[in-house]
Amino acid sequence: MSVAMPRVMTRGVVFIHSTPKALCPHITWALESALDGRLAIDWTPQPAGAALVRAEFPWAGVQGTGAKLASTLRGWDNLRYEVTEEPSAGADGSRWSHTPALGIHHTWTSASGDAVVNEDRLREVLRLSQGSPEAMAEMVEELLGTDWDAELEPFRYAGDGAPVRWLHKVG
Repeated sequence: MSVAMPRVMTRGVVFIHSTPKALCPHITWALESALDGRLAIDWTPQPAGAALVRAEFPWAGVQGTGAKLASTLRGWDNLRYEVTEEPSAGADGSRWSHTPALGIHHTWTSASGDAVVNEDRLREVLRLSQGSPEAMAEMVEELLGTDWDAELEPFRYAGDGAPVRWLHKVG
């Protein structure tokens, strides 16, 4: 007799920073499939790019839903997005960032949203950098997703006027 493990719930946000308008229904359908439910996504113009739109929406689900959503969006190379998953019992938070030029980047996040780099990854940086401060700095920047942040920042700020949807603590 096997004992079913309790499903740990969490939540997060999907930020579609920019996409061509023609992809909106396809993105919505893909996300609905990943979440197994209907979505009403409010697409608004993206001021940082002509003929582009943006959207954001909160989600709630079991641990790992963020990874599922990020994987669902991964196939569209002309899409800029971020998916967050908040920390929950027994799991760190995560953020997946995607840009057309850089592809996808994943980082673990703390409760305050800071990037978290585990000790094995730091040891690998030390080993690979072979004592070169420049190489070490470059590798740490990659672990932190600095290039992704730089490319996404103009699209994030362009969404500052977007409606804010507050999330409430998952019990």
